[in-house]
Amino acid sequence: MLAGCGMSVNKAEDVGLTTSSVATPAPDTQMASDQSIIRNAVSATDLQSVGQGGVSWANTDTGSRGAISSISEYAESNSGLTCRKFVVSRESYNGVSLYDGDACLVNGGAWQLRAFKSM
Repeated sequence: MLAGCGMSVNKAEDVGLTTSSVATPAPDTQMASDQSIIRNAVSATDLQSVGQGGVSWANTDTGSRGAISSISEYAESNSGLTCRKFVVSRESYNGVSLYDGDACLVNGGAWQLRAFKSM
Protein backbone atom coordinates (compact mmCIF):
# COMPACT_ATOMS: atom_id res chain seq x y z
CA MET A 1 0.00 0.00 0.00
CA LEU A 2 2.80 2.41 0.69
CA ALA A 3 4.86 1.58 -2.33
CA GLY A 4 6.64 4.97 -2.40
CA CYS A 5 8.38 4.43 0.95
CA GLY A 6 11.33 2.21 0.27
CA MET A 7 14.29 2.26 2.64
CA SER A 8 17.39 0.15 3.01
CA VAL A 9 18.36 -0.74 6.58
CA ASN A 10 21.99 -1.47 7.35
CA LYS A 11 22.16 -3.87 10.27
CA ALA A 12 25.84 -3.23 11.00
CA GLU A 13 26.48 -1.52 14.32
CA ASP A 14 28.04 1.93 14.23
CA VAL A 15 30.71 1.62 16.94
CA GLY A 16 31.94 5.16 16.36
CA LEU A 17 28.76 6.73 17.68
CA THR A 18 28.19 7.23 21.39
CA THR A 19 25.08 8.81 22.81
CA SER A 20 24.12 9.82 26.33
CA SER A 21 27.66 9.36 27.54
CA VAL A 22 29.00 11.09 30.64
CA ALA A 23 32.71 11.71 30.91
CA THR A 24 34.37 10.47 34.07
CA PRO A 25 35.57 13.53 35.98
CA ALA A 26 39.32 13.88 36.22
CA PRO A 27 40.74 13.90 39.74
CA ASP A 28 41.29 17.38 41.09
CA THR A 29 45.08 17.41 40.84
CA GLN A 30 45.20 21.08 41.84
CA MET A 31 43.39 20.31 45.11
CA ALA A 32 45.75 17.39 45.82
CA SER A 33 48.73 19.65 45.21
CA ASP A 34 47.28 22.36 47.46
CA GLN A 35 46.56 19.82 50.21
CA SER A 36 50.20 18.74 50.12
CA ILE A 37 51.37 22.35 50.53
CA ILE A 38 48.87 22.93 53.35
CA ARG A 39 49.92 19.72 55.13
CA ASN A 40 53.57 20.79 54.96
CA ALA A 41 52.77 24.26 56.30
CA VAL A 42 50.71 22.83 59.18
CA SER A 43 53.46 20.38 60.13
CA ALA A 44 56.22 23.02 59.97
CA THR A 45 54.36 25.64 62.01
CA ASP A 46 55.82 26.59 65.37
CA LEU A 47 52.65 26.71 67.46
CA GLN A 48 54.29 29.01 70.03
CA SER A 49 54.87 31.76 67.47
CA VAL A 50 51.62 31.63 65.48
CA GLY A 51 49.92 35.00 65.61
CA GLN A 52 46.24 35.78 65.31
CA GLY A 53 46.61 36.12 61.56
CA GLY A 54 47.55 32.47 61.24
CA VAL A 55 50.01 31.09 58.73
CA SER A 56 49.93 32.05 55.06
CA TRP A 57 50.46 29.45 52.36
CA ALA A 58 50.81 29.63 48.58
CA ASN A 59 51.22 27.07 45.81
CA THR A 60 53.12 28.43 42.81
CA ASP A 61 52.17 25.35 40.75
CA THR A 62 48.40 25.96 41.00
CA GLY A 63 48.24 29.69 41.78
CA SER A 64 46.20 28.96 44.93
CA ARG A 65 46.85 30.58 48.28
CA GLY A 66 45.26 31.06 51.67
CA ALA A 67 45.74 31.18 55.43
CA ILE A 68 45.81 28.47 58.07
CA SER A 69 44.20 29.42 61.37
CA SER A 70 43.08 27.78 64.58
CA ILE A 71 45.95 25.29 64.64
CA SER A 72 45.89 23.14 67.75
CA GLU A 73 47.91 20.07 68.63
CA TYR A 74 46.57 17.03 70.48
CA ALA A 75 47.43 13.39 71.15
CA GLU A 76 44.98 11.00 69.52
CA SER A 77 43.30 8.94 72.24
CA ASN A 78 43.36 5.57 70.44
CA SER A 79 46.88 5.53 69.05
CA GLY A 80 48.68 8.31 70.90
CA LEU A 81 49.68 9.91 67.59
CA THR A 82 50.52 13.60 67.63
CA CYS A 83 47.93 15.39 65.50
CA ARG A 84 47.08 18.94 64.52
CA LYS A 85 43.59 20.22 63.85
CA PHE A 86 43.26 23.36 61.74
CA VAL A 87 41.03 25.58 59.63
CA VAL A 88 42.32 26.77 56.26
CA SER A 89 41.12 29.14 53.57
CA ARG A 90 41.83 28.40 49.90
CA GLU A 91 41.69 31.05 47.20
CA SER A 92 41.84 29.49 43.76
CA TYR A 93 40.59 30.25 40.26
CA ASN A 94 37.33 28.55 41.33
CA GLY A 95 36.72 30.98 44.19
CA VAL A 96 37.32 31.12 47.94
CA SER A 97 36.60 28.14 50.21
CA LEU A 98 37.07 27.26 53.86
CA TYR A 99 38.14 23.79 55.03
CA ASP A 100 38.42 21.92 58.30
CA GLY A 101 41.51 19.69 58.41
CA ASP A 102 43.41 17.23 60.53
CA ALA A 103 46.98 15.97 60.07
CA CYS A 104 48.87 13.42 62.17
CA LEU A 105 52.50 12.45 62.62
CA VAL A 106 52.60 8.79 61.58
CA ASN A 107 55.27 6.09 61.72
CA GLY A 108 58.53 7.19 60.23
CA GLY A 109 58.04 10.83 61.18
CA ALA A 110 55.94 11.85 58.18
CA TRP A 111 52.80 13.95 58.51
CA GLN A 112 49.66 12.56 56.92
CA LEU A 113 46.55 14.57 56.09
CA ARG A 114 43.72 12.51 57.56
CA ALA A 115 40.79 14.87 57.15
CA PHE A 116 40.12 17.76 54.80
CA LYS A 117 36.49 18.71 54.38
CA SER A 118 34.68 21.76 53.13
CA MET A 119 32.96 23.87 55.79
